[in-house]
Amino acid sequence: MTKEPIEVLDDLADQVADEFEAYRQPDEFKDVSLVIENSDKERPTLIVHVDREDAEFLVDRIEEFLREHGARTERERHSATDVRVLATVD
Repeated sequence: MTKEPIEVLDDLADQVADEFEAYRQPDEFKDVSLVIENSDKERPTLIVHVDREDAEFLVDRIEEFLREHGARTERERHSATDVRVLATVD
């Protein structure tokens, strides 16, 4: 049975959280935040928000990780320290 895209993204979000847990400390401001945007049921999107001084380095690593796990990615840069990676799957 094939998983729905939302299920695949949920699993992928868990993997990102595990891989980059050092940036997601529970008692501190999170350098990496994860949200699944599901307003379009046909094409949900995992949004990985990076908010830190060296955002580019971390975003590069996250994008590589997502692509290695079968996601297509797009980057939104809001400032040098505020970058979002949008990931979708089929």
